[in-house]
Formats: sequence, C-alpha cells, structure tokens
Amino acid sequence: MLRINNLTKTYAGNSAPSVDSLSLEVADGEIFGFIGPNGAGKSTTIKCITGIIGFNEGSVSIDGVSLEEDAISVKRRIGYVSDDHALYDGLTGMEYVNFMCDVFGVSANDRNVRLKKLLEMFDLGEAIKDQIGSYSHGMKQKLNIIGAVIHEPKVWILDEPMTGLDPKSSYALKQLMREHAAKGNIVFFSSHVLEVVEKVCDRIGIIDGGRLVTTCTLQELKQRNRDDSLEELFLKLTEGNDFFAEREQNTDMPVQNAVSASEPTPICNAPQEKKERAEYQNRDFFADDEHD
Repeated sequence: MLRINNLTKTYAGNSAPSVDSLSLEVADGEIFGFIGPNGAGKSTTIKCITGIIGFNEGSVSIDGVSLEEDAISVKRRIGYVSDDHALYDGLTGMEYVNFMCDVFGVSANDRNVRLKKLLEMFDLGEAIKDQIGSYSHGMKQKLNIIGAVIHEPKVWILDEPMTGLDPKSSYALKQLMREHAAKGNIVFFSSHVLEVVEKVCDRIGIIDGGRLVTTCTLQELKQRNRDDSLEELFLKLTEGNDFFAEREQNTDMPVQNAVSASEPTPICNAPQEKKERAEYQNRDFFADDEHD
C-alpha cells in the first residue's frame, strides 16, 4: 500500500503551500488516477512521494516503510516516469538501460529477458543502440518508461507517461499498467488526458489549489453522478461551480470539501468500492479498446 498522510510542501519564498495537508491511500492492485489543473500541485506531490524533493510536514510510506526513515528502501520500490523525460543524451539507449539496471541491482539475465519484451512492446528495436541525443520525443519517452520499469518495482509513478507516444505504444503502456496492477502492484498515474484516466483507472483523486478535493471510484462516478463524465466532474470541482451544495443532497457519495482537506481523505463507500474494483479488474479491459 502507498500511504500519504498530511503531506504539506511550501517552496521557499512562497507564502501558500503548493501541497496542503494531502492524505490518501492507494491499495495494492489499484491503478489510481491523480488529476488536476495546471499548477494544482500534482507534480510537486509526485516529487515528494518519490523523494526528489523534501516536504515540510506529513509522511509517505510504501508497505509500511517510511520515506523519511528509510529513503533508499522506499525508492527501490518505485519506478518513476517524469513529465520531462530527463535522459542522458550522450549515452546510447542500451547504456542508459544498463545504467538503470546497475543502480537497481538487476541481474544480467533478468535485464536481457525484460529488455527483449519491452523493446518489442514499444517497437524500439535496433534504435536502442543509437545515441539518445538522436532520438525523437516519442522515442525518448519510450526509453524513459523502459528505464523506469525494468527493475520491476512495486509502485509505478507515472507523470504524463503517454506524452509523445504513438497509438501502438500507448496501448502497450496501458496493457503493462493493467498487468502490473493485476499482480498486486500499484500504479499512480497522472495525466491531463481524462478520457484515458477514465478508461484505465480504478479510482481517481482530484487536486486543486494544493488540496485533495475528492476521491471516488470510476463505478461511483458512473452510477452516482447523474451520468456525468470524468471531464464534467473535473470541471465542476475545479471551476468553482456549486458542486458541493448539490452533493450534500445526495448522501450516497461522500465528497471531501477542500476546506476540510487537513483530515485524511475518506475512501468512498469502502466495501462497495472493493467489490466494484474486483469487478472492474476482471472485465475484458482491452476488448473495450478494440471497439473504440
């Protein structure tokens, strides 16, 4: 389980926090979509979770291991795809992959087997031998993903991972995400492409102004929100519409108001959510894509 409790981050020189008392839990076997407007605090939250930057208050843990107490152990459990695919242009793709494998202690045999599968899925092929500086934007993104997942970490943290990918590679990544979660692992997925979030994720959280506004399962969204799409819910929650007043009249779906965001975020209707998640994970997921 990924557990974030009361996470607060204020950058030097700023009076307001970029992330304000954010609390949530992501269960094993779950793909969690983390969405919000530009500047809402998504990337800052992700950088705090991964240990790239520190934070002022709160805690982050994976399977009970605290980032503050054992940062190396937590980081070994994470595969991180950044939104800017920071790579070493002077290296070849193969040199970069070997570097990542060396950092995480992947054996020669394991890296060869895993790399063969990933190169086929992302159609990178012989280009892995070329210098990264010669790669297109999409090729760099593919290499970024391969480098992040080749050590098979428990938690994938993906920040806009489909940017620049061709349709085949986007499909391959969605397939990998579902396979990873089906093994009892975690995918923490941030994207502005809400249609993909709605199709791929089991549960979503919306952040705005540094605070977690709400979390809900996709089944709850479809069944209890008057058939609104994720895009319509997102706009209501982030454009100041009188959404909360409307929701208070419907007690079936608890929603966390941003004013009370200092409290740990409740998981909406946990027993029902567990049942809905199991049903979602057992569905013929990729058959939906074939009919799109």
